[in-house]
Amino acid sequence: MKIDLLEMTPTKAEFIISDTNPTFVNAIRRTVVADVPKMAISNVEFHLGPIMDEDNKAFESVSPLFDEIVSHRLSLIPIPTDLEHFNFKSKCSCGGEGCPSCTIMYSLNKKGPCIVYSGDLEPVGNEQFRVKDDLIPIVKLAEDQALLVYATAELGTGKNHARWQATVGAGYKYAAEIDIDDGKCDAGCSCAEVCPKDVLEKDGRKLTAKHPERCNLCNSCVEMCEVDAIKVTGNPSKLVLRFETDGSMAAKDVLLKGLSMLEERFENLREQFSALE
Repeated sequence: MKIDLLEMTPTKAEFIISDTNPTFVNAIRRTVVADVPKMAISNVEFHLGPIMDEDNKAFESVSPLFDEIVSHRLSLIPIPTDLEHFNFKSKCSCGGEGCPSCTIMYSLNKKGPCIVYSGDLEPVGNEQFRVKDDLIPIVKLAEDQALLVYATAELGTGKNHARWQATVGAGYKYAAEIDIDDGKCDAGCSCAEVCPKDVLEKDGRKLTAKHPERCNLCNSCVEMCEVDAIKVTGNPSKLVLRFETDGSMAAKDVLLKGLSMLEERFENLREQFSALE
């Protein structure tokens, strides 16, 4: 097996895995989507009754949206996650009551007229858990409206709810094998221009596949070629895996955690089969 890294940023990963099969690559995809845990807001408490400001002006504890919708929006905000620091609430030494080792507390206190953003969430205690993407709009408050909220984030996995899904847009595809018959092709047609991914490039009278990793097997170039000089096929033993994160965890950390979980599962499976001998 060989791995060629195409891109690795804090929120995106893309690489080619050679000498493999779709089953193995799909196992990685499913793990980073459904099994890698992350922090997300799971409990929201709204203050009921009037909210007073510094000048003793009373604001109504209400917003244009139902509390349930505001709670849902809060739950989807990417919460900074350190898997070395946090435990699942059900497995924590606090017995599930909630403590700094399994939960993060946030407060939100905004008075209208204004737009409430994710950056208005104030972490209670440690500033390192402040939301990084601070311009996610939550709700617009009118005059005399206010929100006073206490929210609790905890670890979970994507298979239980989408708010705990660390990755988005995770998918894989066959790597393209592009064969250009130079004897037939003189780069005089529009094959390169019709490619939506700029895979092909003209070099004088020669056509080359400069970026085969971008090819999505649409076959637009094949359909345009009038002399059948191009052949594009997908290689089932060479696949391109790509995913992005919501910003709560680095793409590298998500990938390493997913691979570690797969390794642990396969080792447990090996031990179970060994016990049958």
